[in-house]
Amino acid sequence: MTARFRKLRAIGTALVVAPFLLGVGVAWLWMQSNADWRAHQDRARLAGVLFHNALATDTPQSAGVMVIPLSPGDQALASSGQFSRLSGAPSPARLTSVPIPADATAPALSLAILSRDLVYPLANLPPRDGQSSAEMTGEVFRLLASFCSDPLVLAQMGDAPWVRVEGAKVLGCDAAPADLRLVSLLAAAIMLAALITFALNTSADFTRFAELLRSRRHLGGPDTYEIAGPQELQDIVAAVNSYLEAERKQIENRAAVLSGVSHDLGTPATRLRLRSALIPDGELRQKLEADIDRMTGMIESVLTYTRAEMSVEDPRKLSLNALIDALVADYQDIGKPVAFRESDEVLVQGGRSLFMSRQGQTVMVGNREVVVTARPVLLQRAIGNLVDNALKFGRRATLSLEMDAETATIIVEDEGGDLSTDDIEALVAPFRRGENTAAIEGYGLGLTIVATIATAHGGSLTFEKGAKGLRARLTIQRS
Repeated sequence: MTARFRKLRAIGTALVVAPFLLGVGVAWLWMQSNADWRAHQDRARLAGVLFHNALATDTPQSAGVMVIPLSPGDQALASSGQFSRLSGAPSPARLTSVPIPADATAPALSLAILSRDLVYPLANLPPRDGQSSAEMTGEVFRLLASFCSDPLVLAQMGDAPWVRVEGAKVLGCDAAPADLRLVSLLAAAIMLAALITFALNTSADFTRFAELLRSRRHLGGPDTYEIAGPQELQDIVAAVNSYLEAERKQIENRAAVLSGVSHDLGTPATRLRLRSALIPDGELRQKLEADIDRMTGMIESVLTYTRAEMSVEDPRKLSLNALIDALVADYQDIGKPVAFRESDEVLVQGGRSLFMSRQGQTVMVGNREVVVTARPVLLQRAIGNLVDNALKFGRRATLSLEMDAETATIIVEDEGGDLSTDDIEALVAPFRRGENTAAIEGYGLGLTIVATIATAHGGSLTFEKGAKGLRARLTIQRS
């Protein structure tokens, strides 16, 4: 038993538990990242407050933030506002000027922040009402720590010289914590996609088997099925295979019995014919011979129906036009009023595309060759049965052909038939004959055989009223 053959119960449990655990993990990573970033921003805010206080009182700076005096040349450039020309300034340099007003404890502080990537959104700073200068400086540092930009910060307290603030340990990209929020969302999306794909694949296993089973009587259908999927599907496939094998053996046994009966009846039927020839009464002799012919014909008809069910003939590619032409020629050779009418141009509906909601249309020339994959003997027998029916119930039979991208339809129309579509569809059942067929030869299996052959070719047999009589439509799959 491979891992592929899993239980649906285990699959269902996994599909419930896995999203729950995934959600818990994503929520934990999200909250942990938020907490780490808040702690990082709080450290930067505290460093800004301590930096302002140290600069105002001329005391040593706190750990993480250092003040470096500028060279005379840089001092002159800074005093003239040419910050982008300072040594070590990023290029290109985007300048953000932050004036912090004086308060009772410290003079005004001017901050010049140079960044290669952005101008900092000072509008995101909290309102200044009631804030001290040190708190405002802390909020600026907090804003700088919110972006990975490695800024160059210059500061001037009152009329003092400009100084450079070295705060990479607090404001630099390396100081920022790993942001796992996007990673967690990406992991969640990948995991959900994997779970959805897993569920869809499991569902597709059942759908694929249903499609195979639905088309099992079509051309080239397998005798048994092998399909990957959960253990429950394997049990269903095994049960279906067992059923199909039993059904196949039953049909084979029935065909063998009928073949044996047909063979065994041949000898007594021959003796009956010989003995009936000795009967001097011509009328009685004719009746006996008719009964013998009827008996043997019925057995042969049942054998034909059974062989059609078994589909023993191998399918092959053939020209449907040529098949119908040859069949019509055979009928015409014996003087039967049968004709093949070329179809007019046919408007074929195409499939929908991803870019158009409307279906495309194609005009197909009516007399083009129609190639199908079919069992030629069975298909010829089906068309012949329809032609025979048309000749029995009408004066003539006219054949035509329609096709589209997937199917081909052989149309057999009689002329002057009195049966309705309901009447003729009822005759598809085995051994059913119409009320007006007492004087017509037949055993009630002709349309049954046609319907069976149509099903074996992935199609159907339907009837409709035509212009002059009844129209039979034998539709088959082209491949």
